[in-house]
Amino acid sequence: MLVNDTAGQNADKGADKKASTAKRVPLANRRKARKLIMQATYQWLLSENDPLDIARQFHEDTHGKIDWEYFDEIFRAIPKHAEELEALFLPHLDRNATALDPIEKSLLLLGTYELAHRIDIPYRVVINECIELAKTFGATESHKYINGVLDKLAPQLRVAETQARP
Repeated sequence: MLVNDTAGQNADKGADKKASTAKRVPLANRRKARKLIMQATYQWLLSENDPLDIARQFHEDTHGKIDWEYFDEIFRAIPKHAEELEALFLPHLDRNATALDPIEKSLLLLGTYELAHRIDIPYRVVINECIELAKTFGATESHKYINGVLDKLAPQLRVAETQARP
């Protein structure tokens, strides 16, 4: 299955630039990129190593078909904008952000970034992909928590799209 995607925003400059042509990306490649973004973000949260070094390590150690362009855009942006992203999801938490499991925090950073900056990806896809990663990597009930937080955040960041939902 293929998804239509555009280049999205230039994460390094914070500009809202769209590609002039749509790029068809296999869904499996994008899904693998999200998994790696979550893992790289987790590593960054725990180690506080330079995100460029972490990205380089993932490029060197990971083989197969991966949407590397997507990985690079999102993973490089998350550490740069972590405080802003956290400020967006913090009001929807039932606990202090420091009490979040690193997997949950990684997924909330990823989901919040996609909701805020990748409007070419439907909000339901963003939430579902984060839920699936939480089911695989998170604690027993973390997928429900991720769903709850992102579902509350979506109407704030995707007003028109969420108001149009059936």
